[in-house]
Amino acid sequence: MAPYFMIIIFAITGIIALLAALFNWGWFFTAQNAQYVVKLYGRQKARFIYGALGLVLILMAVYFYLNTPTS
Repeated sequence: MAPYFMIIIFAITGIIALLAALFNWGWFFTAQNAQYVVKLYGRQKARFIYGALGLVLILMAVYFYLNTPTS
């Protein structure tokens, strides 16, 4: 169960980051954690960075799901 829990966390986090980048969610990019990236690179580049990060996390979740041994 523990590996699948981490896979779900990766997938949900990736989906949220990707959707926030696509739809330019204000609450996401004004959050304290995202402000560092927004101040450093600007909002448009931060959207690209979070979109790419979201894709990477989703792909990691798929990879781990396909390569997790079943009992």
